Amino acid sequence: MHYGPILGLPPDGGRGQIMTERSSRAAETGSNLTSRRRALGFLGVGGGAVAATALLSACQGVQDSPEGEGAGNFPQTPEWKFVFVNHVTTNSFFVPTRTGLEDAAAILGLPTPQWTGSENGNVSEMVNAFDTAINSGADGIAIALTDSNAFVAPTKRALGKGIPVIAYNATAADNYPLTYVGQDLYLSGFMMGQRIAKQITSGQILVGISQPGGNNVQPRLDGIVDALKQDAPGVRVRSINTGAEQAAELNAMTAAYDGNQNAKGIYAVDAGSTAAIAQLLGSRGLEGKIHAGGYDTLTDTINGIKSGALDFTIDQSAYLQGLLPVLYMYLFRLSGTLVSPPVTDTGLTFVTKDNVGPYASADSKFSGGTKKQLVDMPKSIPLPPASTVSR
Repeated sequence: MHYGPILGLPPDGGRGQIMTERSSRAAETGSNLTSRRRALGFLGVGGGAVAATALLSACQGVQDSPEGEGAGNFPQTPEWKFVFVNHVTTNSFFVPTRTGLEDAAAILGLPTPQWTGSENGNVSEMVNAFDTAINSGADGIAIALTDSNAFVAPTKRALGKGIPVIAYNATAADNYPLTYVGQDLYLSGFMMGQRIAKQITSGQILVGISQPGGNNVQPRLDGIVDALKQDAPGVRVRSINTGAEQAAELNAMTAAYDGNQNAKGIYAVDAGSTAAIAQLLGSRGLEGKIHAGGYDTLTDTINGIKSGALDFTIDQSAYLQGLLPVLYMYLFRLSGTLVSPPVTDTGLTFVTKDNVGPYASADSKFSGGTKKQLVDMPKSIPLPPASTVSR
């Protein structure tokens, strides 16, 4: 992939040690890792400012512009129809993603994008949905590139018909989307592995993964393994295939733990498996008795952080993975390709007992909750990591 530097990536002391083939491919722009790191802070601020300005302008325009004019200072545009192709269309993780795409469409005065794909990670079903979107004349397609080969031909075909294609949530090397909106998956796994290594230095840990080999979760598992090889080589990772169907993940994690009760920790690299761990440990009264953690902000997961069943979870801003692709496809079409969408890392925030409060109390649509009202700002904002910009 010939992407630019990933936007919004939080700096971390261990990042300089990550020199793997996967991370090199992800940053493949002809520059080295040091140059990439120096650019992150500047580009992250710029990309975020552009997106925010466009959204605010569009929102004001929808509310105030006379009939017949476009959003904000934009010209009148057709009601472009965008399509999102997903790998687990009914999974709870994507509730805020769907809220985000609906919000973006409402702001821009567009029809709500179609949500289609597969309920259980079936790549053939996703390809069929991709082909249907192309054949029906979609004006833009966002797709989770969970497979490295199956989506190359339809991506080329869509672009050949003038249909912009954006990858979200998962991307793939050697495919041709205009950009990627989602987490730096390998790096997030590596940082999770570093965190585990501070607590566990030997023995076996269990790691649930919903779709082994899938581009949406496998890079995280790879990152965990690589980090532990470096920082805690005495730790053995036993991966647990929990399946793409969310309802079955609790049974899979329960069976794995029952068969390996000597495990020093139990973790996961997807939302459903993480929530299952929280349920499992809570039901067994094991809060604080075994290290545990994972990904995303499902209700069971947030409750698990509060109760002490989970040490941490990682928030990757699922809401932005719906909102930004719509905005980027809109601006790309509006400008006739002159506004090229930036590669955007939607973030990596470790949620622990120290900062879980707002997630629990707000119950906001931005993290999968039910409340849509304004979320109150805190009295003070915690210092983010220091900027890495250098002159």
